[in-house]
Amino acid sequence: MKKLLALLLALCMVFALAACGQEGSTTTEPPAETDIVETEAPVSDEPVEVIVFAAASMEATLTQIAELYKEVAPNVTLTFTFDSSGTLKTQIEEGAVCDLFISAAQKQMNQLDAADSTGTNTDGLDYVVSESRIDLVENKVVLAVPDDNPAGIEGFTDLATDKLSLLCLGNDDVPVGAYSLQILEYLGIDIVGLESAGKVTYASNVSEVANQVKEGAVDCGIIYATDAFTYELNVVDQATSEMCDQVIYPAAVMKSGTEGAAEAAQAFLDYIHTDADAVAILEGVGFTVL
Repeated sequence: MKKLLALLLALCMVFALAACGQEGSTTTEPPAETDIVETEAPVSDEPVEVIVFAAASMEATLTQIAELYKEVAPNVTLTFTFDSSGTLKTQIEEGAVCDLFISAAQKQMNQLDAADSTGTNTDGLDYVVSESRIDLVENKVVLAVPDDNPAGIEGFTDLATDKLSLLCLGNDDVPVGAYSLQILEYLGIDIVGLESAGKVTYASNVSEVANQVKEGAVDCGIIYATDAFTYELNVVDQATSEMCDQVIYPAAVMKSGTEGAAEAAQAFLDYIHTDADAVAILEGVGFTVL
């Protein structure tokens, strides 16, 4: 009987120790791995570079807007190339990486857009994300003169008179150059005659035309209103809607961009077009945001 009692006591002690061991293991078990993941801080946006090709006439405004955008999207690096729209179009066609293209005329964008319905895209090029394409801003074509206006040029009609010694124009593949030729043709001014008389010099983009006027190297130049503002030039005349085509700047995300940059390029385009501060910068120099 004593042996049986001792055995029962021993078994009770074993069960009690086992229960204590299970209770201890429950209280010391580490939290589940999923609980740790849920408490981690969110991962910051990945850095991305957006390569922007834009008409030379947008250099001043886009540079300002880019500074503002650093606060909106600090992970985005904006890399700009500013030149004539024709030169930029050619670079894209030849394989240059471009995430966002802003042209100073519809022609250069149409030439790259497979959805073009004007017949301009004669080579069947397909570089534009067509659903992203918008008309961004409108500009005006003006006649600008140096500060002291030594030739006394007062308007476009003076380009056919003896007042003119030297006029600066953009090349005909530059949008402002094409608009200039339309103005001269409308007014019946013979561009070939001006060239034969040595009264015309050409520049590869509108900024170069503005610089020639600013330096007083020419009597006058045909440029955009925004460039006249940026370079602080005297404007003596502005082209009417009858003189030349409406100056619309289309913009679009491009298929020739870097992998993973299309979304960031679209976000920057949206910002330019809708943000109050960005719009104020554009309209402050004479653009009309569309």
